[in-house]
Amino acid sequence: MSWRWALARRLATLAGTSTAPGAGAQPQRLLSSSGALLGTRFPPASHEVPSSPSHFPPSLGCRRSGFWWRLAAWWVTTYYSTVDPVERQDPFELVADELSILANRLRSMVAAEVPKLASAAEYFFKLGAEGKRFRPTVLLLMASALKFPISESTEGGVFSMLASTMRTRQQNIAEITEMIHVASLLHDDVLDDADTRRGVTSLNCIMGNKLSVLAGDFLLSRACVALAALGNTEVVSLMATAVEHLVTGETMQISTSREQRRSMEYYLQKTYYKTASLISNSCKAVAVLTGHTADVSLLAYEYGRNLGLAFQLIDDVLDFTGTSASLGKGSLSDIRHGIITAPMLYAMEEFPQLHDVIDQGFDNPANVELALDYLQKSRGIERTKELAQEHVNLAIKAIEALPDSDDEDVLISRRALIDITQRVITRTK
Repeated sequence: MSWRWALARRLATLAGTSTAPGAGAQPQRLLSSSGALLGTRFPPASHEVPSSPSHFPPSLGCRRSGFWWRLAAWWVTTYYSTVDPVERQDPFELVADELSILANRLRSMVAAEVPKLASAAEYFFKLGAEGKRFRPTVLLLMASALKFPISESTEGGVFSMLASTMRTRQQNIAEITEMIHVASLLHDDVLDDADTRRGVTSLNCIMGNKLSVLAGDFLLSRACVALAALGNTEVVSLMATAVEHLVTGETMQISTSREQRRSMEYYLQKTYYKTASLISNSCKAVAVLTGHTADVSLLAYEYGRNLGLAFQLIDDVLDFTGTSASLGKGSLSDIRHGIITAPMLYAMEEFPQLHDVIDQGFDNPANVELALDYLQKSRGIERTKELAQEHVNLAIKAIEALPDSDDEDVLISRRALIDITQRVITRTK
């Protein structure tokens, strides 16, 4: 927290104590609520300290008199017209220590008796190959944003023990999610005959398809064991649904009809199953495990769902605009495998002649070049980015709708979750 923010809070408090009883309640509320966190601004103010009570913003609900009130009103309105009350911090840095703990625990969780299986299972958990750890970061931040509501009257030792136990269980959700995700990558690489993943040679190219499939199965079994240990049937159901959706989505991708390949609705449903379901159900699992209501759990789910959809939409854009080096995998991989994504679907709306090109398939490199030429002439890339932005906006609204909190850690974590949506929309790899 910056010294300016601390001073603003202090001045508001002093202003409240120097005026009528309860006068400080409203400004304090405005300073600490999620409304302030998410962009609420006080009325524009002059950058000179007002001298007349009539210049003070009436919305603060305090008596317009006294030196401290004048100074507080000027400071708050000036400061909040330009700066968020909760300082922005790197979302990944906020949970960096926990991510290191998770990484070490994951490496121990995927150990196996058979050396080759152990080597295969830990391939993407080794130092330098863990990837962005995007999902664990989101889940740890979501856990902080939904801090477990334990009464402060609880004795210190008991409170600390309960909070620590809950945090460990929330970390378990992040570990389970990452194992499921990596298992799906191993299986996908076999199905796609991929040769790179996360900037390194894919496991199937090193150890073969059979061992890659078995390694993925092994990770899923480890995830199931960890899931069962949580002892929460609703959480088990949520995570099992996510695994089911991964399989459903992959099946939809490899068995599309001519009409389905041209359908944006079909594409978005497949995208939800393949990408968004895991993070959305995991976010909901964190909320359920924490003991929140169904409404709050649904907001966590909606954040994950829209974040996941936006992530994949940008991924589909980068498949056309990125390079193999920046993506950690081959560019144009989707179209070369005959997978039609949002940019091309939008291009087809502008250039119906693209239908014939797509129906012919992309075994012929000339068809790839022709399709790319139409895409370049169209607004396919721009419209896909616009759709991603729509989902980002919905994700932000879900965070805005969470119950108000005055807890600084909660507010910082919610700010970080919003910042992550912006990183998703602007990323280049």
